[in-house]
Amino acid sequence: MRPTWADVDLAVIKRNIRELKKLVSPALFCAVVKADAYGHGAIPVARAAVDAGANWLAVALVEEGKELREAGIEIPILVLSEPRPSEMLEVVDCGLVPTVYSGAGIAAASAAASASNTVMDVHMKVDTGMRRVGVEPSFAVTLAQSIKERPSLSLEGMWTHCAVADEPNNPFSKLQLKIFNAALTECEEAKIPIRIRHAANSALSINNPEGRYDMVRCGIATYGIPPYRNGLAPISLAPAMSLRSEVSFVKDIKKGEGVSYGLAWKSSCDTRVATVPMGYADGLRRNAGHLGGKVIIQGQKLPIVGNVTMDQFLVDCGTANVQSGDEVILIGSQGDKAITAEDWAEWLGTIPYEIICGVESRIPRRYL
Repeated sequence: MRPTWADVDLAVIKRNIRELKKLVSPALFCAVVKADAYGHGAIPVARAAVDAGANWLAVALVEEGKELREAGIEIPILVLSEPRPSEMLEVVDCGLVPTVYSGAGIAAASAAASASNTVMDVHMKVDTGMRRVGVEPSFAVTLAQSIKERPSLSLEGMWTHCAVADEPNNPFSKLQLKIFNAALTECEEAKIPIRIRHAANSALSINNPEGRYDMVRCGIATYGIPPYRNGLAPISLAPAMSLRSEVSFVKDIKKGEGVSYGLAWKSSCDTRVATVPMGYADGLRRNAGHLGGKVIIQGQKLPIVGNVTMDQFLVDCGTANVQSGDEVILIGSQGDKAITAEDWAEWLGTIPYEIICGVESRIPRRYL
């Protein structure tokens, strides 16, 4: 194995799911495992989620759902975006539950289910303000009626997605839930039964009981990362991934010497520089050092310096007696020091989701 790897603690993921399930009970729990389970590994995480009592899984792509089915995962799998008409036969073949929100999508789903002589469950998404995908609220009951009238389809669920759930005091989430409730009421009055209503992502699941309905969809919280900046109360979760490497080479340089491409960083004093075998091909930003990126070596937080290259980056170790083979922590802890995905997000001006999803597949995963 190359000396750069990510450890994924599946026991931590199971504990996180159990804690979330206790919080949101009696709502069903859907673990979101799209994008290779946010970089943690879709199949191992899906199996861990099933072991921990997840009722559903959610993916973004039909091929993601197919991969889970081929791995023997049997619980319901929701595809979060409407599949293309050409994909609906594969949706049926894999026993997936598609999201639908257009006439064309519903027609394609119905045709695929009819061709397979089956009745397929579908979930209809209502756009209550995210303005990304979903049926307009004013047209929701009409689309729901269209599904009800098709013998090969069953409208199992209706759902929406909140745009600012990570801002607990933002009133827009309440407005979205109000719009969603109105659409649900219209369907009820039209005698269109909805068995599973869902709106809550990780943040809404944690901070708004009114948004839990019959099921919650937890992505980032499943992996132990706070879905909003002010912590995770009233729940205790732990990050499941750590990212590690080791020093491959050390070099003493003189004051004024530049390092890496462009010689963009020059040392202000004599110092020791360590080379670490990880680069932007692994997901690390080329300008990570210029933006404040740090690592932990020998229990000290030390700065990345110079431009990160495709396969390597440099660390200014100062007077520390760093040696080849020393462990390097990019995400995780060593002694009393820790660096989190949230730290990286702050340095790089982004969100923790992008950090963990950006840990590229060429970095081996070790499952604990």
